[in-house]
This record gives sequence, C-alpha cells and structure tokens, in this order.
Amino acid sequence: MAERDKILRYYRASGEEEIATRLLDAAEAAIRNRKYKVSDFLDPFACSVAETAATHYDRLELVLEGGYQGAERLKAAFVSEDFKGEIDFAIEAIAVSWDKRYYQLSHRDVLGALMALGIKRETFGDIVMTAAGCQILVGQAQTEYVLANLTQIGSATVSLSRIPLTEIVAREEKVKEIKTTAASLRLDVVAAAGFGVSRTKMAEDITAKKLKVNWQDAKSSSQAVKPGDIFSMRGRGRVEFCEVLGQTKKGRISIVLKRFY
Repeated sequence: MAERDKILRYYRASGEEEIATRLLDAAEAAIRNRKYKVSDFLDPFACSVAETAATHYDRLELVLEGGYQGAERLKAAFVSEDFKGEIDFAIEAIAVSWDKRYYQLSHRDVLGALMALGIKRETFGDIVMTAAGCQILVGQAQTEYVLANLTQIGSATVSLSRIPLTEIVAREEKVKEIKTTAASLRLDVVAAAGFGVSRTKMAEDITAKKLKVNWQDAKSSSQAVKPGDIFSMRGRGRVEFCEVLGQTKKGRISIVLKRFY
C-alpha cells in the first residue's frame, strides 16, 4: 500500500493520477486472480506509467501489445507469474476504403470521424494510413459498432471490412537527423529547430496546447528539455532530442535531433 501511495503522489503532481490509479488497480487485480488483466489502449506516456506500476509488484509481468509490430498505442497486460496460458488482448483490425480519385482523407479525418461516433479514444489503437485507405486497430467490444456506424468520413462514403491482424501494414516513418546549435535548452528553442519553424511560432503553438513533451501537454515555452525527450504535434510528426554535443566557440549549444515524419 505504501508503494501504491508513493506512485499516486508522484503522478498526482503531474495531473496523471487517474490513469495511474486505473493501471495500479489492473495490476492488483491480476495478482488477486492469479491470471492477467488487460488495459484499454494506452499512449506512450501511459505505457511508461504501466511499466512503473508493474515494477512495484513481485511476481507480476507486463506485456504490451498493439496488434502489430511497431504500434504506438498499446494495451498493457499485467500477468501473474502463476498464469501459464495465452493472453487475449481482444484486438481486432478494420480496413477502411474510399474513392481516392475524389477524396484525400488524413489520419486526423479518420480520428475525428471515430470520435464523432462517441467512441472513447482509449477503445481503439493506431490508425494506419495505407495506399487503399486506412486500417484501424480496435478493441473487440467496439468492432461491430464501428462496422455498423462508420459509413462516412468527411464527405466521403467509406467501405469497411474486418481483416486479420497479419494484414496490418507496418508504419513506414521517414527520419531526418538534424545537427544544429541552440542558444539554450528551452523547449521553444529546441522544438522550433526540430520542426523547422520560428521560435515565435513554436511559442504560439505551445500556448495553444498543440505541442506535447513525452506525450504530455507542454507546460511552458521556457521549460527545460534534455536528451531523450520527445516532442510531438498532431499532423506534424514528432522530434526526438538525441544528444548534446557540446558548446561552440560562440557559446551556443550544439545538439542532435531526429525528426520522424
């Protein structure tokens, strides 16, 4: 109980107590029933919370699964050491297609259409854009509802079909390494360099809550960042702060970033 309280206090300070509570409850349920307990889909930050929760319980293993190799949104299974069976993550896949001669739909369009159906974000996983349309990873309990109700995205009529997980197309990300210099390790300075925008524009995006740091809303333009931090903006990919190389003769900081498109 002391460890649980300690974890909750830590995440309470960052406003993430609710997700920490749910994951701790799942871990304790797995210990009680000596089987396993599977969470809803988690973003990368919540996955790190699950990892923290699992390490504080003996005889408990954490298994993460998103339906395909390289998935970003994952379900967490807390598994008792006594359980020797197979874990059912209850993940299914739906293929969505539309007439691409007339409609150019984006990830944001698909996400918006799903949310407009009243489906909670944690009940479906990645949306993988493909040449034919897109593929959606969804919790088994939501599959029939999506198949029956997702008939249109924007002004485009769409066709849906259930497909096996083996047909999911692995995401192909373009990566660009950026070696540059920065006046300081403030968030607005480093993120602006990574996304290729002005510091003023980045500060505006941070104020508008468009930028996330390690999958949490950025606190302020002036917050300090460090190697290992990840900056993400919907529709613009993400940037990883990889390394500080040192200081130039002019007193600027030499840094290495990677931008993922």
